[in-house]
Amino acid sequence: MQRANNLFERIPLRGNLLLAVAKALRGKRAKRDALAWVAGLDANLERLSEEIRSGEVRVGEARQFMIHDPKERLITAPCFGERVLHHAVMNVCEAEFERRLVFHTYACRRGKGQFAALEASRNFAAENTWFLKMDVRKYFDSIPKAGMLDRLGRVFAERQVLDLFTRMLHAHRPGERCGLPIGSLISQHCANLYLDAVDRLVTQDLGLGASVRYMDDCVVWAQDKPTLTGVREAVRARLAAMGLAFKCEPQLNRTTHGMDFLGHRVLARRVVPNRRSRIRFERKLRCINEAVSAGTMGEAEAQRCLSAVCAFVSHFGVAAWRRRVMLAAGRGP
Repeated sequence: MQRANNLFERIPLRGNLLLAVAKALRGKRAKRDALAWVAGLDANLERLSEEIRSGEVRVGEARQFMIHDPKERLITAPCFGERVLHHAVMNVCEAEFERRLVFHTYACRRGKGQFAALEASRNFAAENTWFLKMDVRKYFDSIPKAGMLDRLGRVFAERQVLDLFTRMLHAHRPGERCGLPIGSLISQHCANLYLDAVDRLVTQDLGLGASVRYMDDCVVWAQDKPTLTGVREAVRARLAAMGLAFKCEPQLNRTTHGMDFLGHRVLARRVVPNRRSRIRFERKLRCINEAVSAGTMGEAEAQRCLSAVCAFVSHFGVAAWRRRVMLAAGRGP
């Protein structure tokens, strides 16, 4: 595929930067750094535009914190100005990422997402006898920066665009060979693109169209076990060449036994929240009730939290179970 050209001059344009500000403000309007940045909007837009054009854009200012649900992760949240930069770059470059991804890659893509990945998984499970589930060990931390930039060099032809990506990627753990931050828009799209080589191996080189990938979680289906054994070893070798490795030995089993994937249990005919997700849902309901009872959370805020908690378990025909749990917790259906 031909490398993309004539993109750089669109990134620092005022209209693109204003769109980037609007996207960066989503869910962040009350944040202190967002309010401060918008208060000096015209000056900040002019400064950012000039920094992009000169190749001297400032990056690396971020807040780090740990989350523990569903598992422990270190999140790196860029400052508001850098969030604007990331959106400005992706407003222009996202289409070039999109063009190079296979259909059944579902993370960080418009019209895709977690539940679309689960729906495709259910269909493939119904049509095939065996599945192979693979994931990558410490994926974001393990991505080689040189390998990532080499992949970007096969997408973008302009040196200025590549220099922008280089500055943004090297701002995380400067001086270290590997690692992209979790929580950065740019790193999410880059990480998704990096494993496109595995998608192409499975779908094109090995000719298996029954596959789904959500970031570093990948599942392949087939009618026989030997086919998937070959896929497992081919993917293992490809990951090694990319500086990556399996998190643990891939799961190879019959679809009738079911598979845990993206917080759900994928069976041959249906998808339901898995045991861990059900426990988390019940625990979060209890926490909301306890906060309301203690007076630390108002009813309006409780309803907002409840809506967010219920969104994860509002698919795939689990309404009856959800209603029972909520009634038991005293929150109603």
